[in-house]
Amino acid sequence: MIKEFILPDIGEGVVECELVEWLVSEGDIVTEDQPIADVMTDKALVQIPAPHGGVIKKLYYAKGEIAKVHAPLYSVEISAAEQDDVNDEAGKSSDKQDSHHSVEHIPLPEPVQVTGQVHIEEFLLPDIGEGIVECELVEWLVSEGDIVAEDQPIADVMTDKALVQIPAIKAGKIVKLYYRKGQLARVHQPLFAVEVESEEAIDATPVATVDDAAEPETQVNSEPVSQGKALASPAVRRMARSLDIDISTVSGSGKNGRVYKEDIQRHHSASKLSSTQVESLASVDELRSTVASTTQASDPSENRVEPIRGIQAVMAKMMMESVSTIPHFTYCEEIDLTELVKLRESMKKKYSNDELKLTMMPFFMKSLSLAIKQFPVINSKVNADCTELTYFSRHNIGMAVDSKVGLLVPNVKDVQDKSILEIAAEITRLTKAARSGRVSPGDLKQGTVTISNIGALGGTVATPIINKPEVAIVALGKMQVLPRFNAAGEVEARKIMQVSWSGDHRVIDGGTIARFCNLWKLYLEHPQEMLLAMQ
Repeated sequence: MIKEFILPDIGEGVVECELVEWLVSEGDIVTEDQPIADVMTDKALVQIPAPHGGVIKKLYYAKGEIAKVHAPLYSVEISAAEQDDVNDEAGKSSDKQDSHHSVEHIPLPEPVQVTGQVHIEEFLLPDIGEGIVECELVEWLVSEGDIVAEDQPIADVMTDKALVQIPAIKAGKIVKLYYRKGQLARVHQPLFAVEVESEEAIDATPVATVDDAAEPETQVNSEPVSQGKALASPAVRRMARSLDIDISTVSGSGKNGRVYKEDIQRHHSASKLSSTQVESLASVDELRSTVASTTQASDPSENRVEPIRGIQAVMAKMMMESVSTIPHFTYCEEIDLTELVKLRESMKKKYSNDELKLTMMPFFMKSLSLAIKQFPVINSKVNADCTELTYFSRHNIGMAVDSKVGLLVPNVKDVQDKSILEIAAEITRLTKAARSGRVSPGDLKQGTVTISNIGALGGTVATPIINKPEVAIVALGKMQVLPRFNAAGEVEARKIMQVSWSGDHRVIDGGTIARFCNLWKLYLEHPQEMLLAMQ
């Protein structure tokens, strides 16, 4: 059986994406969840996995071409046994839903029903991440009976990585929401049902259905729906960025305000009114008219309101929960890194390469792990009612990365068992992945303590918020060359860095974090002590 893979929704307002790389060829045999292609949206590089195993029959795009959402990306020949598994999975989906969540699953309705000039279509939850088969229904943004427009946001769903907003593919009337808030929704299963006009009746005069009889004047709203983010293709967004244009200020000429390249060019030309053009205007009235037309698209006096979505929404939720449930306290110290900088400089030329950047971070992580051995409470978690403390045997040290999709905190696993060079290789890999937006969910999970390097952006002191359920986090300030007295009372130029710890005061007191920080400081200020402490 030949089955086409339909490119699913892969971002808010994204209708197309660039085919960056095929990871398979026609004729290849692939397995379920095997990566098939890398595609680029305006937000991130996304890897498309195979929902079913089989033989690749056709790749519909060449490298560099623009692939359309809701259109075939490739086709695969699946066996009869594989098809039976697909059918069995669909039949068992509701039972599996109950095993993952305590809330009773809402039964699915009958298949598509055609009723005259309108029919009911089910929206199947698309693939929304690598290997993700289910997600939590965080919030419905509509109710049953609501009239919705094409591309209008319908629901917020949470994966283990981010908050994703699901838009409506077609305009119509919401007739069924299949999950309640808090339930786990299954990929490739119906999320909601919408009553839409049949294709043969699109140009006909709308006919009221039974549900519409009570409200005969209710019709689908054709006005653009404000989503806080312009609708545009990746190519158009790149064009706007290259011209330093805020795309949200551009008046789109397409449906629902969609922005095209011509709109960007018109906006750019209007905003680049040169002095030569001004001098050539025949009159003051003509000048005023021209200036008015160029500023009409964007009134600087108006406030702009944008919804908080994606990684920002996830971060906001996590930070609110952390601050509201954990009593924070902060401890600051300065560390003299002069000797460590010399050591790192002497090693950097020999050991650094494309796969391994020997920065200061591997030394910070390794020395932190060594200090944790003496103070294991720093690497622990406490339960909700503060009756039980779990000491982690693994030192999975996270590092905050300012990526293109927002703040991500991947962690280096088992730092206690790794050498400094092994840690450096992991940091290089995780940093590249996070900055490209392709960090895997596994790299974001199971962190035990976090380092935030605010110094990379120029800060010195901070009050970092704990990454729950961890109990401690440290913010590294920028390294500064400052005057300090040496043992002989002479002033020297030293490389000084401020560090700011935040601790969970339910399980860590000021004395504990001060002694712990002193040991960590000893390892950093005297690298030979760090080497002697390694096993």
